Amino acid sequence: MTPPLPPGWPRAWTAFRRAAYAASPPPRRQFPPREFLDHLLTGAAERLPLLDAPPLAWADAERVHAPAYLARWRRGEVTREEERALGFPWTPAVVERGLGSSGATLAATHDALVHGLGINLGGGTHHASRDRAEGFSFLNDVAISARWLLDGGHARRVLVLDLDVHQGNGTAALFADEPRVLTVSVHGANNYPFRKATSDLDVPLPDDTGDAAYLAALDERVAPAVAAFRPDFAFYLAGADVLEGDQLGKLALTLEGVRERDDRVFRWAARTRMPLVTVMAGGYNRDPERLIAARLGTLDAALAAFQLPGGAIMLG
Repeated sequence: MTPPLPPGWPRAWTAFRRAAYAASPPPRRQFPPREFLDHLLTGAAERLPLLDAPPLAWADAERVHAPAYLARWRRGEVTREEERALGFPWTPAVVERGLGSSGATLAATHDALVHGLGINLGGGTHHASRDRAEGFSFLNDVAISARWLLDGGHARRVLVLDLDVHQGNGTAALFADEPRVLTVSVHGANNYPFRKATSDLDVPLPDDTGDAAYLAALDERVAPAVAAFRPDFAFYLAGADVLEGDQLGKLALTLEGVRERDDRVFRWAARTRMPLVTVMAGGYNRDPERLIAARLGTLDAALAAFQLPGGAIMLG
């Protein structure tokens, strides 16, 4: 049973329960089995209410993506080359899931503006650029929501803190000429995409970096740049593909290291009263139970950081 929603309590948005998931293409070997999603949603529902994501409006997608590109994908007029770049064949479910995931991030953005914290159990499709889908990314959900914030005057300086193991090349390209957005990517140097874009701050790390060096990079490279930028809204891509045993990641963090990474980000947001949206981004671990533990650990870190003595929630 989903717990009740007290006033101001964070909730999580999900596109996984939409019919599009059942209709989606068979998963690639890198993706966890579908039972994983049931276990993840069960664990998440024990922590906070889950809401089905509202689909994104096409007009919002056009804030960052070319209308002609969106029209072709909407109609299924894509080439084999484009399907290979995306990572799986086009179906109507690909479009529906993209709209659902991006809608979840926009809904979480609304939550963060009101309560200080917004959560999407999916999202983080950071490889999609203005007119190109790649790397399992059709729509760039974080970029769409960041542009919605700026266009509506809801934020003046937006941080995109991308801690997925892969560089957020699509996000970097979309905001290359936008001084109101700081794109930060801490990623594996020897990993996809092999032709990287240029973020405002790129921190490429070697294979087998491990906990200590990874956390030091956050403290010594990322924290000063963020402090200098002085954002008033933040998106956090909490990729679980930094975890050891990931099929597509090589940084080899432990579960404890991933939790400490998450704790650092959420405690910073709560301490500075920074409205923050977290999206889950990548995770392809050989051991689905470890992946579930990492995902739920991110939720636990968020709730612990934003929980104040006496049961109140830190508002942004």
